[in-house]
Amino acid sequence: MPTDASSPLASARLKIVQAGEPVLRAEARELSIAEIRTPKIQSLIEMMRATMRDAPGVGLAAPQVGESLRIAVVEDREEYFQGAEPAWIAERERLPVPCYVLINPRLTVTDAEPVEFFEGCLSVAGFTALVPRARAVRVEFRNEQADRVVVEARGWHARILQHEIDHLHGRLYLDRMETRSFATTANHARHWRDLPTRDARAALGLRTKIWRAPRPEKS
Repeated sequence: MPTDASSPLASARLKIVQAGEPVLRAEARELSIAEIRTPKIQSLIEMMRATMRDAPGVGLAAPQVGESLRIAVVEDREEYFQGAEPAWIAERERLPVPCYVLINPRLTVTDAEPVEFFEGCLSVAGFTALVPRARAVRVEFRNEQADRVVVEARGWHARILQHEIDHLHGRLYLDRMETRSFATTANHARHWRDLPTRDARAALGLRTKIWRAPRPEKS
């Protein structure tokens, strides 16, 4: 449910930890149904949502705020890509995604075709790189009421989910990136942002490479 603007937690902000913090490299633990429903976890979720929007970002995982728990929030507002060229939006298969919470998610790749775009992270502030991801995924999880939910996602929505669920396994996009493409966000805006991925790869002197989709997670 949306954050209540009248709640004192609605204005709360959490510190987003940066690469090098051990919590970002640890396997986060699962939560029990009883724990999900506790005031402590409900408050954490609300503050994570507020922190994500304040950043702003399209996703935030609990390890990014120092909590080694299998929780993430995602939201991709239309205003975040409003004004972008239609071809840019279509290439990324980007559509608005309403805010929702994932707890104890299990991800399965449903379309392993590799799709590569520049990707950033709130915990690697100021940098970006080309990252290959599966085109479509299926994610099973519990929401903040501890109900079971299944989401089928493709395009940019699928990328967000893969990125955030990686955090819950102690992985950063740095582990998957094309290292030669690593750039500051300022230089990305100056030189690479408006180029199709194939043109950026060519300009960077990158060859086509074989990419394998992540293996299904064990339940």
